[in-house]
Amino acid sequence: MKGLYCRAGVNDAEPKFVIQETTLPAVLDSHHVRLQVKACGLSPLDIKLLSDIGIQRDLIPVGREVAGVILQVGAKVSFFQPDDEVVGILPLDYSCSGLCDVIDMDEHYLVQKPEKLSSVCVAGALRDGLHAYTALHTHAHIAAGHTLLVMDGASSFGLMCIQLACYHGVKVLTTSHSPQQHAFLEQLRPSVGVQDPLVARVIPVYDSSSDLLSVVLEETGGLGVDIVVDSGVRLQEEEQPEERKLLPHKHDIISILGVGGHWVTSHQDLQLDPPDCRLMFLKSASVSFLNNEVWMASSAQQGRYLHILKDIVEKMSAGVLRPQPEEAVPLYEATVAMETVQRQQKRKAVVQL
Repeated sequence: MKGLYCRAGVNDAEPKFVIQETTLPAVLDSHHVRLQVKACGLSPLDIKLLSDIGIQRDLIPVGREVAGVILQVGAKVSFFQPDDEVVGILPLDYSCSGLCDVIDMDEHYLVQKPEKLSSVCVAGALRDGLHAYTALHTHAHIAAGHTLLVMDGASSFGLMCIQLACYHGVKVLTTSHSPQQHAFLEQLRPSVGVQDPLVARVIPVYDSSSDLLSVVLEETGGLGVDIVVDSGVRLQEEEQPEERKLLPHKHDIISILGVGGHWVTSHQDLQLDPPDCRLMFLKSASVSFLNNEVWMASSAQQGRYLHILKDIVEKMSAGVLRPQPEEAVPLYEATVAMETVQRQQKRKAVVQL
């Protein structure tokens, strides 16, 4: 049985992705299930994060978001039976690639997959759904009546945030990075209920004539927004690569926040200067860091994590969350697809087995 693994580069060299033979233990662990993988999602590997939490291997397994059918259950498994369709995310320290035909997995990392939900769809969207739930529920504590600004709303993560927030009665503003994204976001409608636009205002940041701060303050009556979810920020005003010019400056985000506002950032190297902190203090605002691997790094809230996964797949099945369709690639193209994802040339990929 073969799986896809990453051989980390030395001294910042580009990592290499290789196919390796692997075997499963002859005896299934009492709390594990044996799973035939139908689809596997590919996301960029954060090798530095793995190193920081003490996971260092010559070969790092690739492909952790899996959907499949249970073939066999361990003696003490209580949640599942053979032939159940399930979905889950492999833990960070798992030694086997999710791109293997068959894997063994602890039952406490899996939830039932609704029958009408395709394996490819859920494997491609599960991580973004978890990311959105963590940002909006765990960090920002969204509630009906809040105003939310989602940066880069046409991304797979941004789209999940928009749909989840609208479901809870939140007013959503978002930014677009191209004319095509702008048109897509303005046409977003719910799949059920009143067919009002999901987004109250789409702000085209690719167009220099549109000022993010003034548009947001105009839309909120000068009060600012309750929550900002970014997709990265600029820390300095100096010359930036073309793709980073579309990111907001940290001072603009702080200025956009209303009193008691909350900023959820994905920028792990964020630095706030004393004037920035002073402005946050005057607004009694807060900032939190969005690490979507935190559920895997600790089992302290495993029950809440499983509840979130279950809610994500149920909302996807009901049409509340509708991810952007991802075209599945065959297994023989998995290595090339993962190299593209790791170089950030593509945000994610789904492999159909």
